[in-house]
Amino acid sequence: MTPSVQLVSDLVTRIPEFRGAYETHVFHQGGVLPHVFFWDVVQDTVRSFLGEAPGAADWRRTLDFLEEQSARGVLGIDEVIVTSFLGDLPSPQEPGHAIVEQLGPVMAAKFVRIRPLG
Repeated sequence: MTPSVQLVSDLVTRIPEFRGAYETHVFHQGGVLPHVFFWDVVQDTVRSFLGEAPGAADWRRTLDFLEEQSARGVLGIDEVIVTSFLGDLPSPQEPGHAIVEQLGPVMAAKFVRIRPLG
């Protein structure tokens, strides 16, 4: 199992609220495509942050998990988190952008490197 697929598996294990999105993803994609799956993770996390999805995983748990994973320094994991989570967070003019102020130190540093203007 690649580190990026393991990241998805670990996320779903740690935060079971993502199980439904995971099962739908696997059904439609015929397997796990981590970068594609993380689009749903971003959307659900931002909706949770905005209070728009009462049944979604608490955004704090998701950020905590991703911070822990980011701190590991594993290339395949970093690629998914940086490219398909941090890179897809709302822009400054979009609702939910304030979530970037809640990123842990490791992800915050990576976010500033890839999106210096927010």
